[in-house]
Amino acid sequence: MGLIYLAFASLWVPFIVATPLVYDRWGNFFEQFSLVSGALIVFALSNKSNPKLMTKIARVGYISFGICVISFTLEQLFCLHGTASLVPKWIPPGQMFWSVATTITFALAAIALLSGRWAITASRLLTAMIVLFGLLIWIPAPFAHSHEMISWAANAENFAIAGSAWIVMDYLNLKVSPTPAGSQESLLT
Repeated sequence: MGLIYLAFASLWVPFIVATPLVYDRWGNFFEQFSLVSGALIVFALSNKSNPKLMTKIARVGYISFGICVISFTLEQLFCLHGTASLVPKWIPPGQMFWSVATTITFALAAIALLSGRWAITASRLLTAMIVLFGLLIWIPAPFAHSHEMISWAANAENFAIAGSAWIVMDYLNLKVSPTPAGSQESLLT
């Protein structure tokens, strides 16, 4: 699956090269690449053939996911009003509040993941936030706009990204869980 998503991410590269100042292309690339990042971590953790190499691959997956979260921040920042329009109107205190709050949350999560400070807490909250996006925005969307392909596609993509965030959360939990000998795992180092 990681190779398939790498192919999908690569399809955005010509658009990025053609219009590098249009952030939507970059955002689309990083949305797909976040799934590649999760796949790298799963591959590395499930393959015991070369532990040192697998530790490096898992770390590359983790760092690349953190970079993807930076992209999620920028994408929301550049499209704050568009993001606000997705927030259900019935959620207080208002659509723009949640657009700004989730943008800040993405930024804080990226900082935590890439710095390693509060990374486990950040990964848990990030996963919960993305799952909530699905429950509050993307699951209802196909019912409201069943003939619009974006309603279905964004729903699937949101939950796939939530899956990658969950993989990162599990990866970090493995990193700090005690081994049978009582020492700490060192997947991040």
